[in-house]
Amino acid sequence: MREAYHVELEQLADHLAAMSVQVAEAMERATRALLEADLSLAEQVISDDAKVDDARAQCEEQAYALLALQAPVATDLRTVLAAIHAAESLERMGDLALHVAKAARRRHPEPVLPDAVRPYFAEMGEVAVKLARQTEQVIKTKDVEAAKTLESDDDQVDDIHRHLFTVIMDREWPHGVAAAVDVTLLGRFYERYADHAVSVAKRMIFVVTGKMPGYGSGEDL
Repeated sequence: MREAYHVELEQLADHLAAMSVQVAEAMERATRALLEADLSLAEQVISDDAKVDDARAQCEEQAYALLALQAPVATDLRTVLAAIHAAESLERMGDLALHVAKAARRRHPEPVLPDAVRPYFAEMGEVAVKLARQTEQVIKTKDVEAAKTLESDDDQVDDIHRHLFTVIMDREWPHGVAAAVDVTLLGRFYERYADHAVSVAKRMIFVVTGKMPGYGSGEDL
């Protein structure tokens, strides 16, 4: 019985890792759609979002069943609780990639981003996808040190996000209010995506250590 129970715990972790892959691919495609004004990629991200939602529902259903039927304690209980929170964060990451894709679709065939800010979003997209893929590995390995390294990459996204404000607030900004609003919203989507990746990593630290690392002031629990 206990062996079967631990197999179910491992399956739950596998489902979370698979969700990490899904949201990494979603943001990778959404960023390409944004930078290249690629409508087909944007539509793919939008249609695939339902799969991420379904994956979260499956993870939560399995986690609640384990709580109800197995009454886990100690590390096992932390694993199940962390899985519930991680599934929520991963689903939100999928939603944020969806928002990026919808922005690309809304402005198509025109590009969303002025040329001046495209390199910033290319870099944020690259880092965001890297964070999601690191999250997959952290879920699989429960490597505390690897989980802690995600914060430094998240700081990179935060720095770019802050710099974007200085760019759009410059008196010489020539692209108008609509473009400034798009840049502001899109920058926020990437910043939140990265925050949620860090949140998942912190949940894995909690599983191993029993202690929840502190959150930055900008991160939703």
